[in-house]
Amino acid sequence: MKLSEIIRDLEILSATADMDMEICGVSYDSRRTEAGDLFVAVKGFSSDGHRFIPIAMAKGAAAVLCEDVPEDGTPYVQVADCRLGLAIASRNLFDNPAGEMTVIGITGTSGKTTSSYLIKHLLESRLGAKVGLIGTNGHMIGDEFLPSAFTTPESYELQKLFRRMADAGCTHVVMEVSSHSLALERVAGVHFDVALYTNLSQDHLDFHHTMEEYAAAKKKIFSMCSSACVNADDEWADYMTGEADCPILRFAADCEDADLRAERIALSAGGVCFTACFAEESAETSLAIPGMFSVHNALGVMAVGLVLGLSLEDCASALRDARGVKGRLESVPTDGDYAVIIDYSHKPDALENALRTLRPVTRGRLIVLFGCGGDRDRLKRPIMGRIAADNADLCIVTSDNPRTEEPESIIDEIMEGFRGKDTPVLRICDRIEAIRAALDNARAGDVILLAGKGHEDYQIVGHEKHHMDEREIVAEYLRMRKDR
Repeated sequence: MKLSEIIRDLEILSATADMDMEICGVSYDSRRTEAGDLFVAVKGFSSDGHRFIPIAMAKGAAAVLCEDVPEDGTPYVQVADCRLGLAIASRNLFDNPAGEMTVIGITGTSGKTTSSYLIKHLLESRLGAKVGLIGTNGHMIGDEFLPSAFTTPESYELQKLFRRMADAGCTHVVMEVSSHSLALERVAGVHFDVALYTNLSQDHLDFHHTMEEYAAAKKKIFSMCSSACVNADDEWADYMTGEADCPILRFAADCEDADLRAERIALSAGGVCFTACFAEESAETSLAIPGMFSVHNALGVMAVGLVLGLSLEDCASALRDARGVKGRLESVPTDGDYAVIIDYSHKPDALENALRTLRPVTRGRLIVLFGCGGDRDRLKRPIMGRIAADNADLCIVTSDNPRTEEPESIIDEIMEGFRGKDTPVLRICDRIEAIRAALDNARAGDVILLAGKGHEDYQIVGHEKHHMDEREIVAEYLRMRKDR
């Protein structure tokens, strides 16, 4: 492909590279650069890609895409933003594969993963579609599973994945669209046929700094879509759609003027049931995931289905036969009259929602085990401690993914949230020992919530990822305890 085709749609500030030269690939990591590549010098948070231009050229790069002009005569194309440049060049290299499929993008603080799996199920079961999925739990091409490092991959990997999906016969793609990916231009050049907005609450303030910046990043998706589905019950909904010029389907459980509404809602330990009302139609539906947030997730999925032309009854029946999602209020087998629930509630609102969901169905005590990730938003740590103290009967504070932070220091900050609270709290840094302590403390009727890890089967300590699956830990300890 000619360089001129690779950089199509980019605003060029200056250039010395021959626009007719053949480009074999695109790279942004000099260690992976191959002969004939266009090397994109991305300015990162810990390193500047411009420093590695000599290495990339020595490995055979044909030219560089840069923000700062090289001083050594290297053939270059200068742009204002290399992150945007990488996204557009990658899209062009793979011949815009997303344009060959129907793309549904889901953004919001909570509910993205569950919604993505439910939409995938809806499209497969009611349209017979082959669906690609991109998200936190991993990526899928139909039934094939691919592990993932980020909720939304870097733009080059994203476009490469789109191409793989399109070539495999996928007709639809459902993807989680993180605020990082919107702010860092990972999804630049992608057009979403439908954008789904779930909700907004405090998260990622280590990156965005303020809720306003966080909301502004999420809002970008509404300038990139043909249609939108929005949770009208969320307090940020009007801000999100204030400048959108696409059709918007609003769904809600409380907002009476929403297009799609949930009425006659019934909540139980087994899930939720409600009547979905749209235009002059209504349909009974249910979802086997407990909690009021499941009503909103279900409505969002139905809204997407309606926008894509499915009937209300098709959407309702698909939810009725949908299974839950790993790590989302997932029940784990135990050896007694108590319950163990694993949930990916690693944010304040998610932890509070999980505890409030489980409280009405807890006959004994509600026990919560949780920690906070290192190298992430520190402001939420005491908030999560306070939420646990206010909503649980026994709290066990432990490690999550400490990364490069000292685990005990993270726990110190969480413990600030327990000041002035009477709720009993155990401090056990080792997560395996903490889980064992929770099981040893369990009585008949108790519910134990293992919060924060969810679908993850690892723990990150320093820069190392160690295997740690809470399902295995519970099962192994119960077997060991039985054999004593």
